Amino acid sequence: MERMYMAPPRKRLRRALVRAAFGCCVIVLAAAGFALRPASAQSGPSSLALEQRVKVAFLYKFLGYTEFPVNAFADAASPIVIGVVGADDMAAELARTVAGRSINNRPVAVRALRESELGTSLHLLFVAGSDCAKGARLVKAATGALLVVTECESGAPRGSVINFRIVDERVRFDVALDVAERNNVKLSSRLLTVANHVQKGAQP
Repeated sequence: MERMYMAPPRKRLRRALVRAAFGCCVIVLAAAGFALRPASAQSGPSSLALEQRVKVAFLYKFLGYTEFPVNAFADAASPIVIGVVGADDMAAELARTVAGRSINNRPVAVRALRESELGTSLHLLFVAGSDCAKGARLVKAATGALLVVTECESGAPRGSVINFRIVDERVRFDVALDVAERNNVKLSSRLLTVANHVQKGAQP
């Protein structure tokens, strides 16, 4: 008869605490903000990498607080597909982050995209870059994406559901709830509670 190994109670408790801590880490970061270096010290590559790593962590955790429509998947085994345009290095980091993990019993796939590929069917699309005019053009072209995430400091382009912003030297995010509802995407109230700003009415 095969014997099942059971970890000692203290070890099992430690593992449970680690899993719980990982599960809520980004929500805690969102509530408190994630401090970056002062603007005067952000010229080096390491400070840029820090901001990117924080955003990658957010992108992965956003999926755990998002409910996609059933018809967004071909079948029960279909993956959640993330597309990243304008930041191949972030796409690579995100791919490493999701490797071997699943969300709602679905694997997660990451694709680095070019502008010509924005019509691809996606569940989450991250449009990198602070050029809001370019971001608006890319968002408009992203006809196959349900949860569009941007990083425009002057405000989210029309069609963006979540927009990263740096507030008091911290990575925060705004949510356009009306766009999410239009895309038939449901965002958890836990995510909305820690957002920097939630827009409920129609975008101008």
